[in-house]
Amino acid sequence: MRALISVSDKSGVVDFARGLQELGWEIVSTGGTYRILKENGVEAIEIDEVTKFPECFEGRVKTLNPYIHGGILHRRDKQSHLDQARELGVEAIDLVCVNLYPFKATIDRTDDFEEIIENIDIGGPAMVRSAAKNFESVFIVTDPADYGHILSALKSEEDTLSLRRELMIKAFEHTAAYDSMIANYMNRRFNEGFGNKQFIVGKKVFDTRYGENPHQKGALYEFDDFFSKNFKTVKGEASFNNLTDISGAVKIAAAFGNENAVCIVKHGNPCGFAIRDSLTDAYTEALKCDPVSAFGGVVAVNGVVDKALAEKMNEIFLEVVIAGRITEEAREVFSSKKRIKLFEYDSDRLLVSEDMYDFKHIGGGFVYQDADRVEPGEVKSAELKSKREASAQEMKDLEIAWKVAALTKSNCVVYVKDGAMVAVGMGMTSRVDAARCALKKAEEVGLDVSGAAMASEAFFPFRDSIDAAAAAGVKAIIEPGGSIRDDEVIEAADEHGIALYFTGRRHFLH
Repeated sequence: MRALISVSDKSGVVDFARGLQELGWEIVSTGGTYRILKENGVEAIEIDEVTKFPECFEGRVKTLNPYIHGGILHRRDKQSHLDQARELGVEAIDLVCVNLYPFKATIDRTDDFEEIIENIDIGGPAMVRSAAKNFESVFIVTDPADYGHILSALKSEEDTLSLRRELMIKAFEHTAAYDSMIANYMNRRFNEGFGNKQFIVGKKVFDTRYGENPHQKGALYEFDDFFSKNFKTVKGEASFNNLTDISGAVKIAAAFGNENAVCIVKHGNPCGFAIRDSLTDAYTEALKCDPVSAFGGVVAVNGVVDKALAEKMNEIFLEVVIAGRITEEAREVFSSKKRIKLFEYDSDRLLVSEDMYDFKHIGGGFVYQDADRVEPGEVKSAELKSKREASAQEMKDLEIAWKVAALTKSNCVVYVKDGAMVAVGMGMTSRVDAARCALKKAEEVGLDVSGAAMASEAFFPFRDSIDAAAAAGVKAIIEPGGSIRDDEVIEAADEHGIALYFTGRRHFLH
């Protein structure tokens, strides 16, 4: 039996090759892989002994050769193939172990296009695809994590068709993801990221029990290694809906740097938010905004959950807590709640992925866009449109309200007072309805909105929302501006003595 080994990621390759050799396999190898095997006492045949042709053009051509691809691709179940291989002097290659040039690491490290081009693998994907096509006769190994499993299967003679099929699928996924990464990079470099084809590639992290509903299948996929490296399950199992809620809650809570922020989310929408000197106080204030909706909700804590905070959270039923970290003492407190789910990032703060692009499925396809984010200084550089200026505390509240509004379903308005959200209206067909709904709920739970700052993620088309805010005692408002009736909105703000700021930037979230 003959194995061809040519890898860029050389972790574990010496032990794998040695294990194959101990089982009687002959090793063929190339370049750096050949050298590292020889240095570690693994006998190997250099590739040009098989190809009868030297590596050339600075290594661009070494395995693109009929002795290699013929050895991989000829069918062992067809006598005509076997006869032709014998006639041509083509020896069978029964295992191909290849992983590809580090294109991702290269584009992360440099903008030098010549170096980037040279790190596009040609021979590797060709060998992988050849072996995958002939998987019933050839093992194709693309992941170092599989080395031990394959050696065990070979030793126990359990090299089943299902194992070979599994490796084949993994191989085609490997080359498809690699080519997609290159195409996407070239489109980002030369077509502003919007070429004729758009490839969205994710790696499965885990299956969820089901999708949004029990009759749907679901799974979590990640870009790069964001979840597998950072997301830790402490207790329970994350559902499909949990994950979407966690994403929304974390984005809001982490939008304020290292501040002690807590966000409570229900069905994808924030129902509580606060920043305080302590996380326990932040949670307590966040809960006041809508304690009814918070029941069974998702809480994102931008910091470490300690015993005191856990005890406070345990006073009501929460479905999910996600934090930078959850201490052992806090975990013990939560252990009495069977249904709560705990997750962390094993960090002092929450982590966000900062994806560059965003997309959404629509019937028949998907729409794709640059990711939206509130840029640093967006609030500080907002244009004062009213006669009255906001106080320092009001400006802080405006910043909080603006960031929360940008991450809340449109149409929305957000009211913040002394660093805590006191009212929110979201997902409404009318902006004035969103404002009134928010105020009605605040009144129902006994929250005083007077003196609050208000944000709208898009412009107010009429002055009625300003009048409603003034009646509730709002003292500062921030919005993008851009309505044909901006003058009426500004006039209303001045009539009511409200500080009004325009950012010039809309943050719809549909």
